[in-house]
Amino acid sequence: MPFSTLRAARAVLSLSFFLVILFPVFAQKTRPKFKVIAFYTGKNDQAHISYMHEANKFFPQIASKYNFTYDSTTDWSKLNAEFLSKYQIVLFLDTRPEKHEQRAAFQKYMENGGAWMGFHFAAFALTPSAFNQDWDWYHEKFLGSGQYASNTWRPTSAVLRVEDKKHPATKNLPATFKSSPNEWYRWENDLRKNPDIKILVSIDSTSFPLGTGPKPHEIWHSGYYPVVWTNKNYKMIYLNMGHNDIDYENKTNKTLSYTFANKIQNQLIIDGLLWLGSGKK
Repeated sequence: MPFSTLRAARAVLSLSFFLVILFPVFAQKTRPKFKVIAFYTGKNDQAHISYMHEANKFFPQIASKYNFTYDSTTDWSKLNAEFLSKYQIVLFLDTRPEKHEQRAAFQKYMENGGAWMGFHFAAFALTPSAFNQDWDWYHEKFLGSGQYASNTWRPTSAVLRVEDKKHPATKNLPATFKSSPNEWYRWENDLRKNPDIKILVSIDSTSFPLGTGPKPHEIWHSGYYPVVWTNKNYKMIYLNMGHNDIDYENKTNKTLSYTFANKIQNQLIIDGLLWLGSGKK
């Protein structure tokens, strides 16, 4: 065999050897750390719909950056054991499941070690309304908040205070930070009295008065309002953010603010997801 041919053959063999040795390493590095499935409805309010579109652009971007996968669907019938078994994290971007079998599948998923992140309207319940409080496990035990009680208006930025700097979701946040504009909710239950609930972020008193009205009860002047918390018995985190400001007055429905246009607040969401996907309580 000519020397040049022999050298070429050796080069091919060497390359093949390195590919065989290194391919599993490369494959391991590119394999996603976890898989996320987001459920949403996107029909109930223009502010929520605007946020939906924004969320479905934001999460694929950070999925690519942090090596996880992100899928989303409006088909709540997929909230079943077989479908959920493919994912490590479930997101409720706006609403909640309404059918008994979907609720039962989600409860079982969480009780068996699944992870969940919910935003804003995903915790809403009010009887009587289109979203009655007819799911005790979810609103009373899992979230702990009970029914919706009131909200600020219009969507306004708030100064938020980190209540627990040691939690993986909040460890990279400053002591206080300014949020994106949001419609803030008040709840029926006092979460501070629930031993299963760990409040991570609340509204700082320097935010008051919070809201612009025009109705007086839509402006908060005092009080304690948790906006991010977790239940110690589950791998979950709820964030009250998720309501963009919309130009309703001029009937343009133009988006005036964006939930994910806030670097510090985004860090909270990213670190929360990475914690949920880590498999650690």
